[in-house]
Amino acid sequence: MRDFTEGSEAQLILHFSVPLVLGNIFQNLYNIVDSVIVGNFLGKEALGAVGASFPIIFTLISLVIGVGSGASTVVSQYFGAKDVANVKKTIDTIFIFFLFASIVVTLIGLSLSRSIFLLLQLPAEMLNEAVTYLNIYLSGMFFFFGFAGITSILRGMGDAKTPLWFMVISTILNIVFDLLFIIVFKWGIEGVALATVVSQAFAFFSATWYLNKRHTVINLSIRKYIFDRSIFRSCIRIGLPTGFQQSFVAFGMMAIMGIVNTFGTNAVAAYTAAMRVDSFAKMPALTFSSALSSFVGQNLGAEQEQRARKGLKITIFFSLAYATVISAIIILFGKYIIRIFTPDQGVIDIGQDYLVIVSSFYLLLSIMFTLTGFLRGAGATLIPMLTTIASLYLVRIPLAYFLSDHIGVNGIWWAEPASWLLGMLILIVYYYTGKWKGKVVTRTRKA
Repeated sequence: MRDFTEGSEAQLILHFSVPLVLGNIFQNLYNIVDSVIVGNFLGKEALGAVGASFPIIFTLISLVIGVGSGASTVVSQYFGAKDVANVKKTIDTIFIFFLFASIVVTLIGLSLSRSIFLLLQLPAEMLNEAVTYLNIYLSGMFFFFGFAGITSILRGMGDAKTPLWFMVISTILNIVFDLLFIIVFKWGIEGVALATVVSQAFAFFSATWYLNKRHTVINLSIRKYIFDRSIFRSCIRIGLPTGFQQSFVAFGMMAIMGIVNTFGTNAVAAYTAAMRVDSFAKMPALTFSSALSSFVGQNLGAEQEQRARKGLKITIFFSLAYATVISAIIILFGKYIIRIFTPDQGVIDIGQDYLVIVSSFYLLLSIMFTLTGFLRGAGATLIPMLTTIASLYLVRIPLAYFLSDHIGVNGIWWAEPASWLLGMLILIVYYYTGKWKGKVVTRTRKA
């Protein structure tokens, strides 16, 4: 556990971010390793099938994860206020919610998987493998949500190291099982999905066992959980805008996937590989944003607004410095990076174009992510939600349709940084209005 209300702002944010970055690196390795192994051993059709599943998975989990982010903010604010009793109540409440949510998401996903792929016009040669992969992946939703809940709560309490170790071990297991199930057992796409489910189950059960034995605040036992309606309303109030934001993003990503699908197998496979690299490259900026949310939540909970503002400036500096370096690397070596996923030259050429276009504008994305993290930590999550919706549905999707008709598949890629520009400008204006003040949970309950 880490107290963000005292000490050097830069050191606290950086030290908290490093384990988060490492944890997210290993989390992203799930997807990267799956894609590399699939692309090289099962072919570009299987690679595209795995990639086509992720917008659907994202859509199914986004609302639930959003509420979880609200719980993380509530935990950080209570922890900053030294209110341990309400920290424990928040933990109980959110795990009850995650339990029921995992059941609902799994049932919905299994019943609609094939219909969704047909709606998105997935190329016929990918359809059966995509349905198989998605259905097996969905069978592990309970483990996914369980570990996500543990991670959110620990991060809200300033502990990024504990989930990191379990993520590292889980990722290593995932790599081992991928190689075993695909190369040795020849289980094909089923083996890829099963490796992920088994690894997520290990992460959840091992983290639960460890925390019950060692942690002074967290005790995860379904028989002892108590659901607090008042706290859940706070989680909903803070987290639901983020959840809706992520849901709208997810539906938007499915719309983008539908456009990509019309360009055929090479485009879908290239998009899958390039998105893995893109997500990996964006991850530290997103992680700085997450760290800032916890920092801001604790400091506003302790009524230290100027310290929270200083944390914002420091985080923007860190994010921009990183964005400059990673953009240069991807622009110079994008072709060779895509080649790791597949030997197919047609796929490589399309993937390289995506990476060069998108990575050239990471500076815009970094500023947008950082401002979003600050506002979430303050509990002002409505404007980031509306900003995301506006930039996606008013700019990215319409522009992707329009440009792809006129300049081909690259038009889809150019639409993304255009949407970042709009989002960044809206958040800058909102931050300087100061209307995000007064959203802190602890002040509301004291009143």
